[in-house]
Amino acid sequence: MKKYFTLLLFLLIVTSSAFALKKSVLVSCSEPDAKIYQDGKYIGTGQVEIVIVSKSCANIESRKIGYLTEKVKFCNNRYSARPPKTYYIEMRRDDSYDASIQTDIANSDIELKTSKAETDAWKLISQIVTSSFDVIEITDKETGYLRTAWVAQSFDAKTIRTRFIVKQASVEPLVYKIKLVSEHSDFKGTSIKKDEDFREWDRVLRKYENLISELTSRLK
Repeated sequence: MKKYFTLLLFLLIVTSSAFALKKSVLVSCSEPDAKIYQDGKYIGTGQVEIVIVSKSCANIESRKIGYLTEKVKFCNNRYSARPPKTYYIEMRRDDSYDASIQTDIANSDIELKTSKAETDAWKLISQIVTSSFDVIEITDKETGYLRTAWVAQSFDAKTIRTRFIVKQASVEPLVYKIKLVSEHSDFKGTSIKKDEDFREWDRVLRKYENLISELTSRLK
């Protein structure tokens, strides 16, 4: 019995000593230019050795534009599995990125001047906007104001919502201000009503990319 307890004590000491040491993991990414972060701090690109001190955990993220942010957590304590010596991160394409374009027209007021009569201009604007948006939330011909309902599209790790706004800026000359509003949430399937989860996005879904240019060219 004494030998049993001696052996058990020895194993506990060995185990405790092993976890008291720092652990290192060689992390590499499928994208060699992906940036790697440890607990929010940039530590390297493509491949880096991370160190996990005793009784702590390390939160690792790999980031690259056009790819989903990948996350993994390693812990160096007796309650978690030991960190591996190497870890490979397979980066996945961001499908919302591939379905959109970067543009400076997103979320910006754009001045639209037209030589057309006010009635004709309003009719044409309405036709063009409704060709891209099924639901008009507010429309007022007298004040020259139009706003579509939000249209949401869900992706693997994002939800994109888009709407279009038209405001009449002046009558003589006839000028409208138009805005393509593009916002994103970093969650899949976010309700369009959860305003707190959305923020402005400097990209526009490809299906809307020609809307402003069409308005500009046809209302000259």
